[in-house]
Amino acid sequence: MTTQPTPAAGAAPATGAAAPPSPLAGLRRAGVVAVLRAPTPDGALAAVAALLEGGVTGIEITYSTPDAPAVIAELRARHPGALVGAGTVLTPAQAAAAAEAGAAFLVSPGTTAELAAAMLDTGLPVLSGALTPGEVMTATALGVHAVKVFPASLGGPGYLRALRGPFPDVPLVPTGGVSAGNLGEWFAAGALAVGAGGELCSAAHIAAGDWEALTVRARAFAAALAQARPEPAAPAGAAGPGGAAGPGAEAVR
Repeated sequence: MTTQPTPAAGAAPATGAAAPPSPLAGLRRAGVVAVLRAPTPDGALAAVAALLEGGVTGIEITYSTPDAPAVIAELRARHPGALVGAGTVLTPAQAAAAAEAGAAFLVSPGTTAELAAAMLDTGLPVLSGALTPGEVMTATALGVHAVKVFPASLGGPGYLRALRGPFPDVPLVPTGGVSAGNLGEWFAAGALAVGAGGELCSAAHIAAGDWEALTVRARAFAAALAQARPEPAAPAGAAGPGGAAGPGAEAVR
């Protein structure tokens, strides 16, 4: 009997084997993530319904929203087609609670080794906050899947483009300073996706219960996204023109 050789540990999959899905595929498809800071759980639920009606499917429920895990769980039940994650994650306990509630991804405004490890331990896609090149290096060394460039308003799309120079394979998600009017510039600068807070889901509109205003803003963002990415987004890691992976296409391990 002929003994078949055993593949070496860590060997590449056999030719033709399907690659595992990228942990960032959902985020890439959504393109725009609404960073929601609502004063009440009911306000958050109503705001998300208005945003979804306008075509924005990426939702980040921040921990500045009361009972954030309960809101996430309810949104997952009401809107299974939406990509609902947790933001402003500041402690390991918050990461665990958000994961238990069914969050699809976790976002922190900054990076610490303890918090990054706790977020990664959930098995969810992790976006860890950074601004400077040194902070980006720290986040990627800890193994996060993407870097939330925050506050991106300090440097604008030009700063994001500059970061892509030393970090061409790091998925970057600028948050802060993103509007429907400049969304195309952020994607042209190499964003994997963008996070939008006040320009999309204004705290004043949420407090006033002006859901129609949120829907109108969401439609503007959705239209800007369609214009910025006229072709369907390729899966993260897919080859772009000339066979090269596009900006932000590879998940950081």
